[in-house]
Amino acid sequence: MILYNTLTKKKEEIIPNNPGIINMYTCGPTVYHYAHIGNLRTYISEDVLEKALNFIGYKVNRVMNITDVGHLVGDGDSGEDKMLVASQREHKSAYEIAKFYTDAFKSDCDKLNIKWPETVSPATDNIAEYIKVISKLLETGYAYSSEGNIYFDTSKFSNYYELSGRNPEDLLVAVREDIENDHAKKNPFDFGLWFTNSKFNNQEMQWDSPFGRGYPGWHIECSCIAMKYLGEYLDIHCGAEDAIFPHHTNEIAQSESYLGHKWCNYWVHLGFLNDQSGKMSKSKGEFLTVSLLQEKGYNPLDYRYLCLNSYYHNSLTFSFDILDGARNAYTKLLNKTRSLTDDGEVKGYEEYINKFKEAIENDLNTSMMITILYDVLKDKDLTDATKKYLVGEFDKVLSLDLLKVEDNAVSDELVNEINEKIRLRNEAKANKDYATSDAIRDELLSKGIKLIDTREGTTFELIK
Repeated sequence: MILYNTLTKKKEEIIPNNPGIINMYTCGPTVYHYAHIGNLRTYISEDVLEKALNFIGYKVNRVMNITDVGHLVGDGDSGEDKMLVASQREHKSAYEIAKFYTDAFKSDCDKLNIKWPETVSPATDNIAEYIKVISKLLETGYAYSSEGNIYFDTSKFSNYYELSGRNPEDLLVAVREDIENDHAKKNPFDFGLWFTNSKFNNQEMQWDSPFGRGYPGWHIECSCIAMKYLGEYLDIHCGAEDAIFPHHTNEIAQSESYLGHKWCNYWVHLGFLNDQSGKMSKSKGEFLTVSLLQEKGYNPLDYRYLCLNSYYHNSLTFSFDILDGARNAYTKLLNKTRSLTDDGEVKGYEEYINKFKEAIENDLNTSMMITILYDVLKDKDLTDATKKYLVGEFDKVLSLDLLKVEDNAVSDELVNEINEKIRLRNEAKANKDYATSDAIRDELLSKGIKLIDTREGTTFELIK
């Protein structure tokens, strides 16, 4: 399989450390608020990657953290812990905040058919791991104590800027809101491993350590959780592209300084979801969550379908007009796949399976996977049973519930009746008989059937 590797800035064949097994780490959420759909695009892409690797024969050991402590408001180790901010905002304990938003994130993943990793570890469960690694970094001179805090000395790690492709001179010249002048640091880009002397005194989550009572920094968590569950050699590390610097850069520095060898071979980064004003975030505009999409009448899988039609490494522009187009296309696709019968012999599917695998192996080309799916549905030489088999196989990766039978699923007889109503409505509209056209639409709506007019024609969906 070929993927774009941020570390080498090129597409490369994935060669795992252990044949047939992929050790994969994906950065999890900071559970101080609901995830917005921009966050969730990253997890959709990671989900597709894991399932695609399974499809072509790999066993995937995937680990994800839950950041419930240590992630500060600024990436320059400045400001308050995001969990504390949420605790103050909602008048709950940090532990209550963590549980509530972890559960909310899990619910969003379920709605989007994102598989929950086999190993999900909250940061607060791994304090002993952080102490062990930080202690060794202090002993070997990669870390130092200053004004009560423990920092990683980035000047000691020669390849510090390899992943990001940046250099310290450019970074210091640039205006960066996330880097503050911290006089406790030897270098501006040194980062906190453990805080005992924080910039605020009401931190709820604290633990005893050889360095004093305090709490870990954000970056040390992912390194230690990955090494704890996946060992000293990681095959693939995923995350959003804004984590390249400083988070993933810092992970590499501390992990390889601790281990004494290269840690991860392939770094796969996922593109932003943008709206008209730029990168989507929690701090601006309408806070778009999965629940809000549902309130507006969308199926969460409409959004998954939209994401699958774009390249994971590129940014994706979001608007409700674009989502409407995805919903219409997805609804029509469901009508086709769910109307397939078991008629005929299952045969002649190997060519399409191979094409689907080729799309996977060619840098996780999800839009090509969708195209191959449509090619199957249009192939008049395939029996319905063969098409149904292929749809089921492809959906192991796409996870669009293409064959799922709902409690209120539409029977073939009802589909024919609805299509006849659509034909009569189109005929009435062509004759400018809008009263009849509206009456047909309202009749179907009263039966829980919503008509959707698109440039390609009219389709329908069931509504509750």
